[in-house]
Amino acid sequence: MAVMSVEAMQRFTALLALIAGGAAVLLTVLRAVPADPVRRVVGAVGQVRVWLAWVVAACCVAGSLYFSEHVGYVPCRLCWYQRVAMFPLAVVLLVGALRRDRAIRWSAVPLAAIGLAISSWHQLVEWNPQLESSACRLDVPCSVPYFRAFGFVSMSLMALCGFAAIIALLTLSDPSPLPEEPIS
Repeated sequence: MAVMSVEAMQRFTALLALIAGGAAVLLTVLRAVPADPVRRVVGAVGQVRVWLAWVVAACCVAGSLYFSEHVGYVPCRLCWYQRVAMFPLAVVLLVGALRRDRAIRWSAVPLAAIGLAISSWHQLVEWNPQLESSACRLDVPCSVPYFRAFGFVSMSLMALCGFAAIIALLTLSDPSPLPEEPIS
């Protein structure tokens, strides 16, 4: 059985992140297009939006754990804060999807927005190391990524793309109203 190298896994997870980020941008743009075929596509995605958001969160958690536990990359302080936002999302979104909870966005979107803000700051610190504060440890600085797949995709950008995709999916309009249930 062939085992994927660490470099191959870096490229694979970076590609998944870029797809998630591109999907977030595409979903955001498509909402403004009034064409009926586009509305049907967005509506079809809306039918499974919580499950798709859970898949994104689960992949982010799995990738994060792979790089820290299997490869041995020690998370920096900002990476830990991003984990604090992403790890519960995987559980919350799974429960919301299983329960078909249409109000899950009120729990998940604020958490994803916090993670998105932290990831955005982390990206800024990685590309502008002079912004790093003394809160970051010297042995695991926030400004030095372990890798940059394709020359620009670091783990903080992967997290940013994941949070953006989750927000884009969960803020889609409800595809159809819930049927009225008789009160017993």
